[in-house]
Amino acid sequence: MSKEYFEFVCPVKMVAGFRALEHIPFELDTRGSVRPMIVSDKGVVGAGLVDIVVQAITSAGGQVGPVFDDVPPDSSMDAVNAGAAIYLESGCDAIIAVGGGSVMDTAKAMNIMATEGGGDPRRYAGYNNLKHRLKPYIAVPTTAGTGSEVTAISVIKDTDAGMKTFYFSQFLLPDVAVLDPRMTLKLPPMITAATAMDAMTHAVEAFTCLAKNPLSDAYAEAAVGRIAKWLVPVLQNPDDARGRLELAQAAAMAGIAFSNSPVGLVHALAHTIGAMYGVHHGAANSIFLPYVLEFNLPASRAEIGELLFHLAGAEDFAGTPVERRAEAAIARIVELKEAAHAICGLPRTLAETGKIQKEDLPKIAEASLDDGTVVMNPVDVTFEDALAVLERAWGG
Repeated sequence: MSKEYFEFVCPVKMVAGFRALEHIPFELDTRGSVRPMIVSDKGVVGAGLVDIVVQAITSAGGQVGPVFDDVPPDSSMDAVNAGAAIYLESGCDAIIAVGGGSVMDTAKAMNIMATEGGGDPRRYAGYNNLKHRLKPYIAVPTTAGTGSEVTAISVIKDTDAGMKTFYFSQFLLPDVAVLDPRMTLKLPPMITAATAMDAMTHAVEAFTCLAKNPLSDAYAEAAVGRIAKWLVPVLQNPDDARGRLELAQAAAMAGIAFSNSPVGLVHALAHTIGAMYGVHHGAANSIFLPYVLEFNLPASRAEIGELLFHLAGAEDFAGTPVERRAEAAIARIVELKEAAHAICGLPRTLAETGKIQKEDLPKIAEASLDDGTVVMNPVDVTFEDALAVLERAWGG
């Protein structure tokens, strides 16, 4: 994309704060909804988080339709179809997603079917195949990482075809994203760290990609600063509601950034080992991020160096020679990884995941080049390049 031209879109209304959930009835009312369906998963329901959302609605005199909690960890086309059928049979008029990335992605695809009255969701897969607005959709994330609450993308596993199906349309964007620290207070430390590093990667790759622009840069820089400041304190004190809210806001900011300035090689590699070996996406991003930044130094030294200000603060930034700032920024990311590993065991290397053999690295390198995100990496990537990054990430 030309540096002289860019597009930036973010029409999602953000409602954030310590009592943000209590604003949901107003958001439903302004959209004419009286019977929303809640989409979630059994883990979120079991943790009591859906009950908190329901209480926020019913205490204001609102009603809630059925709760669909059969969303699997990887989402699925079956879940989309089953949930849409219940929505239509129950006479619902809006969707509230309460969960992580899989739940929010499922709700987006389900909303297509709810709006269209059923059918095969595959008809709308791909880029911009939706031509009109969908039913009201409110996203309530219970993790702070994926950014799905502010993105126009849905990824659904199609078990029949043996592949993941991508949907991209501005009509998939939620109408409202509700960020309330009560939704993430119960996140285990490992998931807290992995999802925060997922958001960090979204922000850093958006800031250094070929399609970066001034507006996405601003969101990316703000996200990097918040994660650098708050991740370790939240891992040390999981009940820190203020810190939880800061991380949730950072994840949304990073989501806005990479929705407009796409990610690169880190995600290409992370998508590949996630699909092939089941490595958690956030943990995979955390492993690859510093090694990909080292690989990208010839094209992105200045941009990576700028991030030192947000990773380390003004004093360290000013005290570091310009020619060393990029390396110092990468070192701060490594320090953050090391701290998370010490506190909760977040894997630092591919070997530490326990899921990948070293002899598999060439196969991973080859497959990663087929991932669409690699085209926005600031440095062209060959098989040998991808393999070299994987070998660096193997043992650290």
